[in-house]
Amino acid sequence: MLCPICGHKRASKFLLAPDRFHGRKIPFQTVRCSSCSLVWLENPPKPEGMPYHYGSEYHKAIRIGGEVGFDKRWRYPMSRILQVAQHGCLLDIGCSSGGFLRTIAEPRWELYGIEVSPAEARKAEESSGAKVFVGDILEAPFSPSTFDVITGFHVLEHVYQPKQVIEKLWRWLKPGGIIYLHVPNIEALEAKIFRSYWYGLELPRHLYHFSLTSLSRLFSTFGFEQLILQTLPHNHIEASLHYLFQEAQLGFDIAPAPLSSGRKPPGIAWRIIRKAIRVAMFEPFGYVAALVGHGAGIEAMYRKGKARNDS
Repeated sequence: MLCPICGHKRASKFLLAPDRFHGRKIPFQTVRCSSCSLVWLENPPKPEGMPYHYGSEYHKAIRIGGEVGFDKRWRYPMSRILQVAQHGCLLDIGCSSGGFLRTIAEPRWELYGIEVSPAEARKAEESSGAKVFVGDILEAPFSPSTFDVITGFHVLEHVYQPKQVIEKLWRWLKPGGIIYLHVPNIEALEAKIFRSYWYGLELPRHLYHFSLTSLSRLFSTFGFEQLILQTLPHNHIEASLHYLFQEAQLGFDIAPAPLSSGRKPPGIAWRIIRKAIRVAMFEPFGYVAALVGHGAGIEAMYRKGKARNDS
């Protein structure tokens, strides 16, 4: 089995897990490249069947994550981008309802997006004024050398052909243009602890799982200049513990409520306790993990050089 990134011929069975977000039972097998450490889904659902594995509940969760407290949520990535580009044409791939685009919407930026959900794309256009293409990234009709900046927040792990997507982004970028991405880190410390119960697996929606090594290998193929490649301190500990609690409930013949069903807002006492646990335990864990290069997410920024011919 050839690695989709580095072409290495040796891959071994990795984690086996069901779709825990929706509380389903069919397991999905992942495999891991012994050379670049890329992990991918061995037999992914066909693209036409993938909407079943997303659903309105998933899109709602993503929308809430991008919009609730969106100023705080997007402050850090926006500051990183503004360090290298202050104006121009910006494309956000997988823009959802436009949380990031809405944050950076100013006259100095000409904004575009790509989103597979028509409903989310409309919300993105309404909230940010961006022009949003509805459909697959590889089908978007943008011309070569169009964008100064391309962003993607937890998108690359969802695509069927990551190498072809990066090729497309390379062509869309102007010479010297910037691509800025966040993806989950399969080499995260919490991923090693929780294994198949790690929330970041998101099977089968996450088709690929990157590490610092595999992401670097992917971008080096196209001659990008690496500006930033490091792990981030955010964590998925609370959601991962929820998956473990669900498994424990099944052991007692209790039907657990999946995360997709939503949860009743906790009382004020539990909110205070949960906040204290996050501040005292989960957040410090995340920062220590990131400090040693094993945070739950990867932050990457690359600049397009002139090593390849766009013709």
